[in-house]
Amino acid sequence: MQAVELPLLGRPDLLTIAPASARVALTPSRLPEAGEQYRFHFDVEKCIGCKCCVVACNEQNGNPAEINWRRVGEIEGGVFPLAQRWHLSMGCNHCVEPSCMLGCPVEAYSKDALTGIVDHNPDQCIGCQYCTWNCSYGVPQFNEARGVVGKCDMCHSRLTAGAQPACVNACPSGAIAIEIVNVAAWRLAPENGNAPGLPSVMDSLSTTRITMPEKATELFNAISRVDNERVQPEHAHASLVFLLVLIQMAAGAMGAIAIAGSSAAWLAAGIAIVALAAAPMHLGRPIHAHRAWRGWKTSWLSREVIAFGLFAKAAIAAAWFGTPITAAAACVAGLFGIYCSARIYTVPARPAWNSWLTLADFYLTAFTLGPALLLAVGLIQTPLPVLVALIAQFVLTVYRRHAFEDSDIAERRSTARLLDHQLRHGFILRLTLLVAALIALPNAPVLAFVFALASELEGRALFFQSVVGKSAASAFLTPGGKAA
Repeated sequence: MQAVELPLLGRPDLLTIAPASARVALTPSRLPEAGEQYRFHFDVEKCIGCKCCVVACNEQNGNPAEINWRRVGEIEGGVFPLAQRWHLSMGCNHCVEPSCMLGCPVEAYSKDALTGIVDHNPDQCIGCQYCTWNCSYGVPQFNEARGVVGKCDMCHSRLTAGAQPACVNACPSGAIAIEIVNVAAWRLAPENGNAPGLPSVMDSLSTTRITMPEKATELFNAISRVDNERVQPEHAHASLVFLLVLIQMAAGAMGAIAIAGSSAAWLAAGIAIVALAAAPMHLGRPIHAHRAWRGWKTSWLSREVIAFGLFAKAAIAAAWFGTPITAAAACVAGLFGIYCSARIYTVPARPAWNSWLTLADFYLTAFTLGPALLLAVGLIQTPLPVLVALIAQFVLTVYRRHAFEDSDIAERRSTARLLDHQLRHGFILRLTLLVAALIALPNAPVLAFVFALASELEGRALFFQSVVGKSAASAFLTPGGKAA
């Protein structure tokens, strides 16, 4: 069969249909064997940035325009006149050690034993969005209308039927392909999964193989994503702010009660119950919140649910029996729950959270608000513990901002930039409230508690708003300024 030339405005060379025998195979001709799995291969030089893959993926999966399971980003490097820009088309990397699966509290993710495809079960999902924080590539995306997360499954149903995935089939230049990888060999040498504009392949052992243009080799370290300076505040997650601050205050109050020998465990128990009652409100599907303990073997969110559940029960027991042992048990459960909370956020995909500062911040909230509450209601007399905690929280807040500004990690520098610009007023308010609490503490403990509580609420909101996560490079210009 000869290639068929189709005339196009008098230029038959512009459109040529090649015979099937001349086309490069874009999907494997066999199933993976033991120790193998499917993966994507993306050729940067072939991609023209048309986003046909994005449109095809959305049509295949019925997603709205603003939710893209496959996205096209841009990277650039060089100096005029030798500057160059390339495109990156990225879907799910079907990692060897998928962070989304390891962190899911309801076991909604699974890795297919035959194909290696990481699949997500929306019926099992409760919409906690923990996986969206865990993934360094920003692959899982929350669908607010449905209340669940979704992600690329390599068009598993099409592959098993012998068809190409939608993105592979739609690419006009053959930049996307499916191939088989030996997992053990890839573990030893995964370097071909790295590319400018992408997080490290080692975060979760991404399996996607990326072929960079030869001309990019000498510019590799000088190539950067075009959206580096374009960061915006994240959601404040008001329900999570309320939950974290109140449950940490309850744990701190129980600790102070256990140390002081007070019989006011009912106060800590009441706050814990209120906090836990509001906890499901941040879920996309709160009616299924009872599933959240299922992933306790790998998920810190599941462990947090269990720990704070035990804390609430132990606090009620302490209020009922009024013994030092029950108060001490409740205190231990509460402190362990705070540790679990911190571990939820200390993930590689969120560098500003992935620090000892997160654990210190959470414990300082407990050590500040718990004693401050008991001081305000007259159950303890000395303001010294509150004074020390307030000073420590002020120092930690200022130190965190300056440490991130001087960090060699781009995402932490971006967090500092947010605190200096878009979130500047909130950051100043946080510090002002801490100072106000310190001033009011000696003579007006009730007012000091109010200022301290407001400061911690603002600080926790900034914790969520100022984080800048790792992700694949996004497009420089998109509708409404949103990453595509």
